[in-house]
Amino acid sequence: MVTFRVMPESTETDLEKIKASLLKIGAKKLSVEPLAFGLNAVMAYFIVPDAEGGAEELEKAVKKVEGVSEAEITEVNRTLF
Repeated sequence: MVTFRVMPESTETDLEKIKASLLKIGAKKLSVEPLAFGLNAVMAYFIVPDAEGGAEELEKAVKKVEGVSEAEITEVNRTLF
């Protein structure tokens, strides 16, 4: 599982549109985390195969979402099913 902190371009950016786009590219869970001065980040959780470069490709896709200023990987865990 890979967790991203996704930062919107501004406080006026529609987080619902960002969340909808993240779900389209495979997010399994989303939450909103308040930061400061009215700015919120979207925490996005993805299940990514262990293949080399999987998280990096996903990071590129997340950064291309309209309204996203910045996206960073905050956590990587192995998920056992």
